[in-house]
Amino acid sequence: MSVAGTHLGSGKVRELFQVDDDTIALVASDRISTFDVVLPTPIPDKGRVLTALSAFWFARTTEIVPNHLLSLGDDGRTMICRRLEMLPIECVVRGYLAGSGWKDYEATGAVSGHTLPPGLLESARLPEPIFTPATKATTGHDENIDEARAAALCGDARYDAAREAALALYVHGAEHAEKRGIILADTKFEFGVDRDGTLVLGDEAITPDSSRLWPAAEYEPGRGQPSFDKQFVRDWCERSGWNKEAPGPELPADVVAGTRARYVEAFERLTGIAFADYVEKPEVVR
Repeated sequence: MSVAGTHLGSGKVRELFQVDDDTIALVASDRISTFDVVLPTPIPDKGRVLTALSAFWFARTTEIVPNHLLSLGDDGRTMICRRLEMLPIECVVRGYLAGSGWKDYEATGAVSGHTLPPGLLESARLPEPIFTPATKATTGHDENIDEARAAALCGDARYDAAREAALALYVHGAEHAEKRGIILADTKFEFGVDRDGTLVLGDEAITPDSSRLWPAAEYEPGRGQPSFDKQFVRDWCERSGWNKEAPGPELPADVVAGTRARYVEAFERLTGIAFADYVEKPEVVR
């Protein structure tokens, strides 16, 4: 699908185009980033998996919160969406203790202002999901912040609405994933408001880029977990000796193939749809 319109910008993964005053096109590339650096080696079909899973979740969560998706492009990587004014925070929900949440807990016993029980292990399931907002960094790393600071950035009413929607979306996604043998350890949502001031889910939803997805059969607290997300690439980058500064290293062929396989498997297990069927007819996920 060729996208007609003004190119508005490039993210780490997506290209953004203006279709008209009220509509944008998000085109998901096969780029992959780790430690906030876009690596030079693409992962084939990654953009299609991100688009497919986002569309799948958007179609199944409209009773929780409206979303920005209007239609899918026949290339399987383009979403035509409503234009939103985005909130200035990342809405992260954690059901398990991993990543920066684990590091914060090790250092302070708390995550984004949530004091947690002592003695939890890495990857432990939390007593209940917690909302841990973060800033949106234009350069460098996002910063975990407490809820008071996040509310000040968004305004209390919009913050409360985004918090409640994010928690409900996480619970819905985690329950669905659990039935399919996948643990949704944590995930990130982004929200905006439309011209009527309605809170709307934007960007992507419960994908391997925005979430930690673990095979339930291999889950074992006390260590990092095997995953269906880009942790496979992060782990290779950690072992490679790279200093985590741009430019990033070229990925070897086996890491590329392994990452693609994990993304595709995540899509197929979560949706019950063959990836080849999606490539042939993207609307099958809706």
